[in-house]
Amino acid sequence: MREYPERPIVGVGAAIVDGSRVLLVRRGHEPLKGEWSIPGGAVELGETLGAACAREVREETGLDVDVGPIIDVFDRIRLDANGRTQYHYVLVDFVCRPTGGSLACASDAVDARWALPADLTELGVRPATISVIEQAFERVRSGAWAPREVHGHAE
Repeated sequence: MREYPERPIVGVGAAIVDGSRVLLVRRGHEPLKGEWSIPGGAVELGETLGAACAREVREETGLDVDVGPIIDVFDRIRLDANGRTQYHYVLVDFVCRPTGGSLACASDAVDARWALPADLTELGVRPATISVIEQAFERVRSGAWAPREVHGHAE
C-alpha cells in the first residue's frame, strides 16, 4: 500500500542526461500527479537499487540506461488534511545515460520529453528535483561518472 503506508517506501529516481538535455516524465498517479519530474518508482522486494532504477526507466519511458552514481537521498513525505502521513518515500536518485530503446511513455507516466535546464522552472519542476538534475549535469561535466554494475535481484 503506497497511500497511508505502515512504513516508508524505498524508491529510486533517474536523472537521465543526454548531452545538454534531461528526460522528464509527467506523472500519471499521486503523489505528484500531473507534474513533470524524473522517472522513478518503488524498489521491489529482493531487487537492487540499480536494477530498480533501470527497470523503472524502461517501464516508464521505453529507454534502456546505464545507471551511474547516487546523486542524492532524501525523504518525500506528504501529509493529508488531518496531518496523517499519506505518502512517505525514501528516494535514492541516480545519474543515468541512455543506451538504447525508443522514448515512449508508459506505466505511471502520461507524457515524456527531453528538456533543457532552462525549461525546468517553466515546466513547474519542483526545486528539489531541479537540484538533483543540476547535480547530475555536474557529475557528467566533471567526468565523475561510471556506470554501476546492475543486477536484477539479490543472489
